[in-house]
Order: sequence, then structure tokens, then C-alpha cells
Amino acid sequence: MSADLTGAVWRKSSRSQNNAQCVEVAFLGDGRVAMRDSKDQGNGPALVFTSGEWAAFEGGVAGGEFKRS
Repeated sequence: MSADLTGAVWRKSSRSQNNAQCVEVAFLGDGRVAMRDSKDQGNGPALVFTSGEWAAFEGGVAGGEFKRS
């Protein structure tokens, strides 16, 4: 799924450090969410998720689905 990311406002976690080892997200006007690797300095690819996909991801995080054992 492609999206026009021109003008997207990218955010990264306040817990991230300035070592370019994190991801950034942009909440798009149509409800989709884009995610990219910050080390690409805005020149790399981005993944785009529907609002339902993003909600499922958030639920998994909140539910501990992605915790390391």
C-alpha cells in the first residue's frame, strides 16, 4: 500500500537516544500510520499500516505479546 508521505510529521520515542537506532512514526490524515528507520534520515522506505493494523500492534504491545523471554 503506497501513501504520499510529503508533509508527514515524523515522531520518535522520547526514550530514544540520539544514536539513530530507532524508528519514527507519522500519523497520516486518513487514519493510517507510517513507520520508518531513523538511521535512513528520511531517505529510506516506510511501512504503512491501516488503523486496524496499528490498533492490533498497540494491543499486542499493551498485552505483552512482544516481550522477550
